[in-house]
Amino acid sequence: MSDFTLHELQCFDAVVTGGGFQAAAERLHRSHPSVFAAVSKLEHRLGVVLLDRSGYRVRLTEDGRAFHRKVRFLLGEADELNLYARQLAMGEEAELRVVLGDLCPLPPMLELLSEFFARCPRTRLHLRLEAVTGPWERLLEDEADLIVHRVPKSDVRMEWIDLGSVAMVPVAAPGFLPFEPTGDITPRQLRAFTQCVIRDSARHPSEQGHFLVDGAPQCSVPDHLVKKELVLRGMAWGHLPRFLIEDELRDGRLLSIAGRHFPGMTEELAAARRRDRPHGPVAGRLWDFLAANGPL
Repeated sequence: MSDFTLHELQCFDAVVTGGGFQAAAERLHRSHPSVFAAVSKLEHRLGVVLLDRSGYRVRLTEDGRAFHRKVRFLLGEADELNLYARQLAMGEEAELRVVLGDLCPLPPMLELLSEFFARCPRTRLHLRLEAVTGPWERLLEDEADLIVHRVPKSDVRMEWIDLGSVAMVPVAAPGFLPFEPTGDITPRQLRAFTQCVIRDSARHPSEQGHFLVDGAPQCSVPDHLVKKELVLRGMAWGHLPRFLIEDELRDGRLLSIAGRHFPGMTEELAAARRRDRPHGPVAGRLWDFLAANGPL
């Protein structure tokens, strides 16, 4: 057995992922013969048949399946090493990609970002707003360096800094309901009334909505600011962050319908980043800055 190359492993992985040599060649921007030769050379070096070529589509052999699991891990480590080397070579990052979720209180968060990036003039902030599970998807698909949102803390791919909690209150405008908006309202009573929900910005949503009334008409909006306006105008009822509606609850423009059946909820707000990715110097300083200036 002689040493195999990273290129041979990349070709093998591309064939498995793409389901064939032609798909692998297109993905790697190489010719079909060169990919075929690389995988054949890998098998020869190992003395192991990795692919079953007898059918219309190539398939992994039993040995190939076991070997591919190790290959995926090694290629991931190689990608991280390559990214880390690039960050060392370029010094401070030219851009940081930050995603704020729909639960993030914008004024204090933007104030912190403004203060931080004023000290990093060579690094451009690329800011996106996402909703529901959209921030998680952006982070896990390497489209964000950091997110501020609620975090699935059981996901070992993420590490986080707690930034406080957000109380979600079910509310309606005065006169929206034809009966007294007390804490005893049941889902059955609300079934005839439109419920406003936040539209998930993820391409592949990963969870169901919270406190949805089964069978009730719904309207969907992109964020809580739009949701608040619809509820204020008596077009729907819904859950809103307390920090966004303190004044309206105080002066009676919105009424809480929290009670036994709709207790509201408290979401934990956090800054999160990938645990399994290297982070550049500016990203590291931003992480430390948020930790020192929390909670929001």
